[in-house]
Amino acid sequence: MIIMIIHIGKGRGNPVDKPYPNDYYKQLEEIQAADFVLVELTLYLDTHPDDGQAIGQYNQFAQYSKQLKRAFESQFGPLQQGSLNSSPNVWEWSKSPWPWQI
Repeated sequence: MIIMIIHIGKGRGNPVDKPYPNDYYKQLEEIQAADFVLVELTLYLDTHPDDGQAIGQYNQFAQYSKQLKRAFESQFGPLQQGSLNSSPNVWEWSKSPWPWQI
């Protein structure tokens, strides 16, 4: 899944009072890049299923993407449905910003 970053500037109906930390955006960008590589490798492997080097790269980036997402979610909350809710008492999904808020 590729995560889309949409930014609405201040004064244009942005409901967020303050911007998110720079690390938030940096980590999202790293996740997007890793997931983009996974999409491209998937398309390639659909037509070259016996390319062991590409399979190795796919597995490497799949693991890297999982690590990036785990790190992001531990710091900022869930990225997508299906992410673990780390708090037993608070539904964190509703606390995360909507795409138009970042």
